[in-house]
Amino acid sequence: MKNRPFSFPRSPNGMRRDTGQPQEHFKELDATELYCPKCGCAVPVNRFLLLVLPDGDRYEYRCRYCGTKVGDKIDQSGQFYGILRG
Repeated sequence: MKNRPFSFPRSPNGMRRDTGQPQEHFKELDATELYCPKCGCAVPVNRFLLLVLPDGDRYEYRCRYCGTKVGDKIDQSGQFYGILRG
C-alpha cells in the first residue's frame, strides 16, 4: 500500500476495468467555476445562451465578478436544440 496510495477497482485478472466508453453520468457537464485570467483565480461563472444553431445551443461562460469570457460550450441536449431540428 506504500507504493499505491489510491486503490482503484481491478478486474479478476489484475487489470483495470475499462470499457472504452465514457461513463454515462459524465456526458454533459455544466461548469460552476472556471479560471478567470483577469481575476487570476477560479471564479463562479454565469452561463449565457448566445445562439440556437442546428448542431446545438451555443453558450458562453463569463466571470461573475468582472464579466470576462472564460469559456463556451455547444449543448446538443439543451431545451432549444429541437426548435431548428423540427
